Amino acid sequence: MGFKFEQFDHVQLACPKGGENQARAFYQELLGFHEVEKPENLKKRGGVWFSDGVIHIHIGVEDVFLPAKKAHPAFRVKNIESLKIYLDSKKAEYHVDNNLPGANRFYMDDPFGNRIEFLEWL
Repeated sequence: MGFKFEQFDHVQLACPKGGENQARAFYQELLGFHEVEKPENLKKRGGVWFSDGVIHIHIGVEDVFLPAKKAHPAFRVKNIESLKIYLDSKKAEYHVDNNLPGANRFYMDDPFGNRIEFLEWL
């Protein structure tokens, strides 16, 4: 093959119509991602985009919305214990999972029920 995959460009998650402000409260205000302005020709579709460094999250609107309960993005975190302390201070719910050897990880749901994984390799 004459090509090579370099990295993910972005992860697309869905929300119901009108969920943009809830997405901002979770991804921007709670988790600290920065909102990215969508291109003008895509704004009419709704949704909202976020980024932090090389991590890009696109929240798209689905007319018939079902949350992703099994499929999910996994974010590698440096100093995950600090993130847990921060989330505890915000009374944000998450579920610790010790089933992956060599990883400190937990899951949480975004406001729409989409599963999000956070992990730090030990």
